[in-house]
Amino acid sequence: MRRWILGVGALLLVAAWAQAADPVVLARDAVNRWIRGELTPSVSVQDLQGKTPEEIADLLRRTVAFPPPPPELEVNLDEAQTDALPAGGERVRFPAVSGSVGGEVVVVVADGRVERIAWRPSGGLLPGWVKSPVTRWIFAAVSLLLLLNAVQGGVTRWLRGAWAQLGGYRRLYWAVNLLLYGLFVFGALLAYAMPDLARALQEAVGGAIETIGLEEGVKGGVSGLAWMIFYWNFTHGLLLTSFFPALLLGLPALLVNAARYYVFGFALSPAVIPWSVYVWHVPTLLIELQGYILVTFGGLVLFWETFRGGGFRAGLRYLGLTLLLGTFFLLAGAWYESFELLYLLR
Repeated sequence: MRRWILGVGALLLVAAWAQAADPVVLARDAVNRWIRGELTPSVSVQDLQGKTPEEIADLLRRTVAFPPPPPELEVNLDEAQTDALPAGGERVRFPAVSGSVGGEVVVVVADGRVERIAWRPSGGLLPGWVKSPVTRWIFAAVSLLLLLNAVQGGVTRWLRGAWAQLGGYRRLYWAVNLLLYGLFVFGALLAYAMPDLARALQEAVGGAIETIGLEEGVKGGVSGLAWMIFYWNFTHGLLLTSFFPALLLGLPALLVNAARYYVFGFALSPAVIPWSVYVWHVPTLLIELQGYILVTFGGLVLFWETFRGGGFRAGLRYLGLTLLLGTFFLLAGAWYESFELLYLLR
């Protein structure tokens, strides 16, 4: 009788453990706690005072992993879809609505615990027309035409002419390169002293990229992913955070990109990324970051021309040239990064 009772108890314990380890059950419980505000930490100056770098890194990691849920969020916890992740663990997705915006709540479960939760609107942050196959084909066709024209010398002659017009500011150009690439290298080296904080910041950058919805581009192969990378980098990187600030006489663009390069260097450092991966990603960093450098440089030329040269209109023409040059760099970088992600890094 005693053995029978012990056997039943053991079966009940195993069943309870199996249910607790079920990723859907874990995800459901975590979403409820997340909506109640139990998982999102509060971060203030007082919260950071007296904490060690390791404690700050953990706080940053939890802040990124469990951001506040959007307003009026309603989650259907009865309909769960699970996907196995390449690095291990599972991703559990629940249909959800925030106000009038549809989407899903994504929960990542690994090693029997919830790693992060995120609200993702339908299609991510990319507009619907960007994900259309038509735009991908147009992008591929334009890229091919530009490549053929460059081989024939047309684009190449134009690029040489643009560089020649900017030739009077070569020292300023190299100074901006030295400053911004230098900040990137400084951030990468500093990450060795604070690897936990760098890893937390890396997760923050990765989480932000995940919400964009670039995974939709993978379905379109190299050209589909390259198009989405180029669209995002051009609109949000080159235009919104470089060109438009550069219109304010250059200095805001310099400050924005100085912070960008330092953070990217810190988060994308070999201290937290294996060298076997980092080596393949170096060309992406050099090419794409050069696009932002060019527009930052153009903004400083605008500043100089406005006060010491031919006036605002002349400086604006120089800034326009650097925008076009930067666009070419982003175009080349997007194609390489897409090939890198799909084939070199798998």
